[in-house]
Amino acid sequence: FECEYIDTLPFAQNLLTELKKHEDFAFLKEVDSIALQQSLRDLDRSFVNFFQKRAAHPCFKSKHNRHQSYRTINQGGNIRIIGRYLKLPKLGLVKVRQSMEVGKINNVTIKKEHNHYYAVFNIETEKQTMKKTGEAVGIDLGIRTLATLSNGLKITNLDTTHEDKMIKKYYRVLSRKKYNSNRYNKILKTLGKWIQRKNNRIKDAYHKLSHYIVKNYDIICMETLDIKEIFQNTDLSSRLQSIAWKKLVDMIKYKCEWYGKKFIQISKWFPSSKICSQCGYYYKDLGDKKEWTCPHCQTHHDRDINAAKKHTQRRFKDS
Repeated sequence: FECEYIDTLPFAQNLLTELKKHEDFAFLKEVDSIALQQSLRDLDRSFVNFFQKRAAHPCFKSKHNRHQSYRTINQGGNIRIIGRYLKLPKLGLVKVRQSMEVGKINNVTIKKEHNHYYAVFNIETEKQTMKKTGEAVGIDLGIRTLATLSNGLKITNLDTTHEDKMIKKYYRVLSRKKYNSNRYNKILKTLGKWIQRKNNRIKDAYHKLSHYIVKNYDIICMETLDIKEIFQNTDLSSRLQSIAWKKLVDMIKYKCEWYGKKFIQISKWFPSSKICSQCGYYYKDLGDKKEWTCPHCQTHHDRDINAAKKHTQRRFKDS
């Protein structure tokens, strides 16, 4: 049994116009008309992806969902920043704290997360460039140390012990409250603040680290991570969620594309930790040792630094 998608977007847009004339749907006139049309386009795209087997069947947005958002298009300058205010259709001037300068605004998504409102812009801007350094680096990601560079630099994991402790505390308190009661919602709001604080600290640290790496190296080599396979280890899953490897890799990857740097990922099956970066000897009995000495050339290796060096050497074979 196969279904064929029929384009119903024009019909839905005409129906929306008629619904606005009906007194039972007068509330549709109170919101941004462009945002309503955009929601229909998003729904149409969702059904196209579903029928082409790229996504699951679209579901209704629930008002009880903690993550609420809508998107509207900039037409004729109806969305613009005026001093410390953001002008939005229907809403008018809204006071904002701007994190960066923006160029030409194509559209904006207004979202609510943990009782905070954010405006996410899609903008047109000039492509930035960075000076070429001629340097290459291999990076080995780990649990004990977040990242080890082939030049010997080790970046420690961000300490979120306090945030994790407070999140567990308020989850425990929340479990003893009646669902959707005043006290439940109050604790939920406090819990959201701690989750947001932890996420913001991780994002800030990873943005600074990825910018440093991309700025100082033209070629960046890193192993390919199988996140799903790694998370099957239940003993490490909670620790891995705090580390958020994929977030760091994605940041390095897209920043390399922005600034014209080369990003190379090595096969996950390549035994970089077990191969001597000096003579190429394969040390199969490495196990969980943090340091080892090559029996062939007597070079003493730090496990992570040696792996990072092998990532850099491997790029010549893969390229």
